[in-house]
Amino acid sequence: MFDVLKLQLGKTLSVLISLALLANASASDPRFEQLGESIQKLCDQHDGTVAIAIEFIESGHTIFINEDQVMPTASLIKLAVMHEAYDQANSDTLDLSKKIILKEEDKVPGSGILSNHFSEGLTLSLHDAIHLMITYSDNTATNLVLDQVGLQQVCDGMAKMGLPETRINAKVYRGSSTSISPERSELYGLGSTTAKETLSLLKQIYQKNAVSKSASEAMLSHLFTCDDDTKLAAGFPTGTPFAHKTGAISHARCDAGIVEVADESIVLVVLTANNRDKSWTNSNQALELCKGIGRLVYTHAASQTSTSTADSNKEAKKLSIGSFGRLVEDLQRTLNAKLEPSASLSVDGDFGPATRAAVIRFQEAKGLTADGIFDQDDWKALGTLITEDEPAPEPSIANRQELPSTPADSLEGPPVVTAKAWAIANLEDGTILFESNLNDKLDIASTTKIMTAYLVLELAEKNPSVLSEQILFSEKADQTRGSTCGIRAGEIVSVEELLFGLLLPSGNAAALAVAEHVCSRRVKETAEQERDELFVIAMNEKAQSLGMTQTHFCNPHGLTESGHLSSANDLVKLTCAAMHFDSFRRYVKTRQHGCQLDSKSGYRRNVLWRNTNQLLEIDGYTGVKTGTTTAAGACLVSACQRDEQEIIMVLLGSSSSRGRYADSRNLYRWAWNELSKP
Repeated sequence: MFDVLKLQLGKTLSVLISLALLANASASDPRFEQLGESIQKLCDQHDGTVAIAIEFIESGHTIFINEDQVMPTASLIKLAVMHEAYDQANSDTLDLSKKIILKEEDKVPGSGILSNHFSEGLTLSLHDAIHLMITYSDNTATNLVLDQVGLQQVCDGMAKMGLPETRINAKVYRGSSTSISPERSELYGLGSTTAKETLSLLKQIYQKNAVSKSASEAMLSHLFTCDDDTKLAAGFPTGTPFAHKTGAISHARCDAGIVEVADESIVLVVLTANNRDKSWTNSNQALELCKGIGRLVYTHAASQTSTSTADSNKEAKKLSIGSFGRLVEDLQRTLNAKLEPSASLSVDGDFGPATRAAVIRFQEAKGLTADGIFDQDDWKALGTLITEDEPAPEPSIANRQELPSTPADSLEGPPVVTAKAWAIANLEDGTILFESNLNDKLDIASTTKIMTAYLVLELAEKNPSVLSEQILFSEKADQTRGSTCGIRAGEIVSVEELLFGLLLPSGNAAALAVAEHVCSRRVKETAEQERDELFVIAMNEKAQSLGMTQTHFCNPHGLTESGHLSSANDLVKLTCAAMHFDSFRRYVKTRQHGCQLDSKSGYRRNVLWRNTNQLLEIDGYTGVKTGTTTAAGACLVSACQRDEQEIIMVLLGSSSSRGRYADSRNLYRWAWNELSKP
């Protein structure tokens, strides 16, 4: 069936491919044109189908060969799986610290270490499973990740990024029972992509535009650990840092990643299929093709850098990924001393990802171009270089020295927590009982949905029939990224039922659908502003009337957006107001709720929504709402009752999902003890 993919792309198209290649090479740069011709020659000699996309980011040069041809990915598709996991973690859907227990039936053959080296019952975090999926291309770990993120969600996430051909078709070695596209499974196997789409995805990760800056950095860190050095990496000097992912099945081999050569960042994608040489030796023809392309690209970039430096007579030394030596040691030592907080770099003379991250921090702090390359402007801004550690004292002195210590933790006052800000208040009147950083403006993630629900219930208090109104889910709502209530475009649900989908699984799509519906009741015809934008105006007006002076809303769901901020103090005011609605209390204390959906097409199906608030598993806790994004951290607004008293807690910016529950429980325990004192 893969013969279909050839599409007569053999030698008969070499002239057309050459023309396309030369069209992308700079006519004013004969050296780059020569690089393109050399790569084309390697492709012409390969017995199989080849697709290539290469971009030199700083210079803008590109080389495209068959870049839009849909090709099989093998394990390269795991790059898209990783992206979807971080995208969901940026919302309320996924917790990367979630623990997964390995079962015997999870184990599948092929690449990786879990199946052969670990026993049933092993517990690992989702983050660690992602790391194994990228570092060792672990097939079992990949399926564990897919169990959490969903096959269709990976495809949908790529489509929303404008990468419709980047699709995963089934779980690894489970194609016959899990395929979501049997025809594509037959054509492409595990997954498909194009060279141009993969280049786009990698470029967005490298430029910190994929999901968020921190998520992009985390994904890059995974990619730098990929242990396959048999393809493109084989053409680089030994030890060259290369953030990449590979894939290999008998007839298709591929490699895609980012390499930095001095002052040039290069994204390379090489996909092959229909390979005549199906051997598994290091001399496999497709591997040799990748190696040759890697060597040509690296050599070209290195020689360009040398020529450019010589021609410009620059005295300042540029340092970047791959640099090493005494000057790198001096830079690391100086960054440790001058960055606040300290970069805590190992002074080892190796410019790796950690040093690059510290350089970017320094550049951002100084208002310089944050590209991770330390050049003349950066040296000037750095000031005096620290070239030596403090001299070590004589052993007789060091061994007698008494090192300072800090006092023991006080037994008084609140416990130490990871949250950036928190507040505990009396629910009845909103009186603040205890707090830390009460009025700091912070990202609040999906705790935003307290306001979304409040506006609906306030409307329903005046007109109870609102809750029975039917909402036809729109395409726009269905395409909202992040946490989901699982309702699809064209399906019908009542406002009352949808509030469960908003507040239990924290459905971002539900928030948008609610906003659209509420405003459609007032704006029947097309308005200048989108209806959800009108709803946001109402949110901000209500915030003002409640005295929420540190709050500004930009959307009804809480996905990260510049200026979408609130404070622990303001969320206390909002929560106290919302909890005075008995219906709101009923929603937020419900641990799970089933709903039957009708559709415009005539079918009917059931959905089950589970509350993301894990405190509800413990007696005494009565709500309210979780929130998690990379920018906000793990947030939790909660309520707890003992005897006749009920208090609420707003917790913003905890270090992890598990951390927010530990922080909350520790603060509640302390608060109840304080309140019980005479």
